[in-house]
Amino acid sequence: MTEHEQSTAAWSPRMSDAAANAEARRIIDDVYRPAAPVRQIPTYFKDDTPAPPFGDAEPVHQDDRRIVPAWAAGVAVASLGIGAGTTGIGCGAWLVLKGFASMSVTGVIAMGAMFTGLAFAALSIGAAFGRARRSVSKAIYTGPVTKHTHVSTHTRGTFSRTRNTFHG
Repeated sequence: MTEHEQSTAAWSPRMSDAAANAEARRIIDDVYRPAAPVRQIPTYFKDDTPAPPFGDAEPVHQDDRRIVPAWAAGVAVASLGIGAGTTGIGCGAWLVLKGFASMSVTGVIAMGAMFTGLAFAALSIGAAFGRARRSVSKAIYTGPVTKHTHVSTHTRGTFSRTRNTFHG
């Protein structure tokens, strides 16, 4: 016997054709059997009560089914804000320090920009304190105020040159 004949002789069908067809049909039916329907949970609430013809509608109770407690959501939002702010400050510090490290015009400009910003902040704070200390006086007028304004308009020419004269 050749090697091919030995391998085909060793592999002989162990089922009859009818049994193999029945088993194949069972496997195919198991694979293509529709799954059990998943219970749908509504994610909205629709109020079917009719609206009154006038005035305000009555409030309708809606259950609060949040997955995350309110304090946890607040902490998450605050931590995102702090993280974003820290990232911005870190990027700014990196840019400034990189500017200090390079011995070029860029480094000098970066250092000058920082000191200019500090000087501008000090100047604005000093101006705010100076204006706060200055006394505020209000002029109160007790008589009638009349304003007589007369406008003379002269329009001439093909492309409508207009000249307005104000008389006070």
